[in-house]
Amino acid sequence: MYWLLKNVLLGPLLRLLYRPKAKGLENIPADGPVILACNHQSFIDSFFVPLVVKRQVVFLGKADYFSTRRTAWFFKAAGVIPVRREGGSASEAAIQAGVRELRNGHLVGIYPEGTRSPDGRLYRGKTGVARMALLARCPVVPVASFGTRELQPIGKKMPKLSGRIEVQFGKPLSFERFYGQEADRFVLRSITDEVMYEIMMLSGQEYVDEYAAKVKADRSRADGSEDVVGGSATDRQASAASAESEEAARISP
Repeated sequence: MYWLLKNVLLGPLLRLLYRPKAKGLENIPADGPVILACNHQSFIDSFFVPLVVKRQVVFLGKADYFSTRRTAWFFKAAGVIPVRREGGSASEAAIQAGVRELRNGHLVGIYPEGTRSPDGRLYRGKTGVARMALLARCPVVPVASFGTRELQPIGKKMPKLSGRIEVQFGKPLSFERFYGQEADRFVLRSITDEVMYEIMMLSGQEYVDEYAAKVKADRSRADGSEDVVGGSATDRQASAASAESEEAARISP
C-alpha cells in the first residue's frame, strides 16, 4: 500500500502541484539502517521527505493520527508507526519502536525537536535520536525541508494548492566512537547537539536552545488561551512535561 500511495494515489498529485526538488540524495546509504533526522516546519513534512527518497521511509507519528478510521488507514498505508508523546515509558516505547525498525534494516524518519516549530526557528533536539543511533548502531542523515511552512502554516487544516518544496540531505553522521555508551546522558546530549547543528547548517534556521514544546506551553500560559500552534491542552501539557522531564534527567546528578 505504501508504494501504491506514493507512486499512484498521492505521489503524482504532489509532484504535479508542488514540483518537489531534492538535493543530496546520494548521502542516503542504499541499504541498511539509517535515521533521517529532519527539521519540522509543517504537518506535510512527512509527505515530502518520503516522496523524494527512493527507499521506503518509516516515520514515527502521533498515536492521535490513528484514533479514527478516517485517518488511521492513511497513516498505516504511509508507513507511520503510532507512538504516544507522553513522557516516561511512552517515550521509551517510541524509541524502541524506532530501534526495531532500524534493526530490520529500514530507513526511519524522526523529528528531533519533538514537535513542529512554533515560529520557523530550529529548537533544541531531544536525545531520542542519539539513543536510537547508538542502540541500532546506524548513521544519522540530517535533513532540511524548505517551503512546507509556507505551504501549510501551523493551524491551517489544508495546504495551499501551489508552492515549491525542496528537501536537502546532509552527509551521514557516524557515531561509532560512542557505541555502548547509550546510557551516558552527556554522550547523548553531545550527539544530539551535533545532529541539530548539522540540520541548522543545512536549513539556515536560527537556533534556539530551548525545547519547542516548552516554548509552546509558555506561550499558551501567557496568552491564557489556545496557543499559536493549536492542539489540545492535554497535548501541550504532555509535550511540555516530556521536555521538562528530559531536561531534569540531563542535569540531575
